[in-house]
Amino acid sequence: MDRIDIKSLTFEELSEQIHAMELPAYRAGQICQWLHEKQAVSFDEMTNLPAALRSRLEERFELVVLKPVEVKISAIDGTRKYLFALPDGNVIESVLMRYKHGNSVCISSQVGCRMGCRFCASTLDGLARNLRPSEMLEQVYRIGRDTGERVSNVVVMGSGEPLDNYDNLLRFIRLLTDERGLNISQRNITVSTCGLVPQMLKLAEEDLQITLALSLHASSDATRRQLMPVAKRYPLSEVLDACHTYFAKTGRRMTFEYSLVRGVNDSMEEAGALARLLKDQHGHVNLIPVNPIKERDFVQSERKTVEAFKNQLEKSGINVTIRREMGRDIHGACGQLRRSYLMS
Repeated sequence: MDRIDIKSLTFEELSEQIHAMELPAYRAGQICQWLHEKQAVSFDEMTNLPAALRSRLEERFELVVLKPVEVKISAIDGTRKYLFALPDGNVIESVLMRYKHGNSVCISSQVGCRMGCRFCASTLDGLARNLRPSEMLEQVYRIGRDTGERVSNVVVMGSGEPLDNYDNLLRFIRLLTDERGLNISQRNITVSTCGLVPQMLKLAEEDLQITLALSLHASSDATRRQLMPVAKRYPLSEVLDACHTYFAKTGRRMTFEYSLVRGVNDSMEEAGALARLLKDQHGHVNLIPVNPIKERDFVQSERKTVEAFKNQLEKSGINVTIRREMGRDIHGACGQLRRSYLMS
């Protein structure tokens, strides 16, 4: 019989398991604390449980723990990039970014990705598999334990399309924000999507207060299709309608991610078109100088072009920021460290 992934269980499900083992109900609270507050790496660490019970837990449950394969620390800004080994030998990456408002961890939601966005290294080898809730939690837990610092913000913007792993993502969010765990505020969680419309509409009904970030990257369907194959399935009109619905249902302002690629989507005409496209949306634009990857010929826009693009949007009344680049010297962009490891 396959062992049960104990770290992916809700407290109610864990309590049911403890009841099925004919154990006192308070044991569920003890075990939950070891899993999610103390972040134990083995059942043997659970020292307030009898040795015989720890053995029973070991037989019945799988305790997922990620092992760091490589950690790179940026000499520029202290950003830490982690390459983690999963129990099945796959590898994923996560990033710790330190800001004045607290520590932010960017996690992966899949091993690889099948969305095919042309500027992203995560998708070059396709999708291997979805991550389980425990494997998403573990990225946050291991980084917190490694640094000894509290993680206050989590962004699901690493490798993978989070809404392509919908059920596991939802369970991860509920576990991460549970008062018996890290108790991170839902308002401090951001989930990025390339625009899977059915899942966006479903997410709007989940009664969550997370921020949804849309990878937009173009102001027309024609340009977006060049960059993102998903645009062939979901045109901008449908995607932006879903954004309206998300705001209407949740009251949470959208973030529109826009990677600037020199000569592709960074002209003043594109800026004007983008302003017109978003004028009725409730949200802000996050401009991202694209991270060049050797497998593609995309080049980062010049700084003056980025500033001019930003100014054009601001003149049109669009709320806009330029994302601060973090960890450029350590393969900071999604998928780069994993790919270099796989190719070595």
